[in-house]
Amino acid sequence: MAFAATAYHRRTRLKVVVMTNSVSLELGHLTTMKPAELRSRWREVYRNVAPDIGPDLLRRGIAYRLQERGQGTLTSSTRRDIERQIKRLCKDDGGAVIAPSLKPGTRLVRSWRGKMHQVLVLDEGFEFDGRRYASLTQIAGDITGTHWSGPRFFGLVTRRRRRAVGP
Repeated sequence: MAFAATAYHRRTRLKVVVMTNSVSLELGHLTTMKPAELRSRWREVYRNVAPDIGPDLLRRGIAYRLQERGQGTLTSSTRRDIERQIKRLCKDDGGAVIAPSLKPGTRLVRSWRGKMHQVLVLDEGFEFDGRRYASLTQIAGDITGTHWSGPRFFGLVTRRRRRAVGP
């Protein structure tokens, strides 16, 4: 049986959940198990036949369930929020696909009319040609001379195609 101890960090006062050694040891043991052993452990943990997936995913699923037992599951309201967000993102409404967040130090490169343009992502904004900008859209406008969506210009988002409606 897995247990978790709850503590609070001294300086930040954040709640910290510490797994007991038995869970940590079992998680470490998963890496050395053979596929047949993983399938057997899956049956014990999930009380169901293991799906036809590779050993890496079996390990992840078992580890998730063991940690879930020790630390608890998501609240029902959190699960509903996640489902709502998934439905919103999966709608085929022709909207833009959300871009990943850009980390400082990332360099964006785009070729435009035979010239290579490089943008450096900063903590707050962007740097292009030695100048700082608040948005990629401003940079795209300077490069092209017309209004462009900056994230789209640099290939961070794509527009979904609408499905043809017809008989």
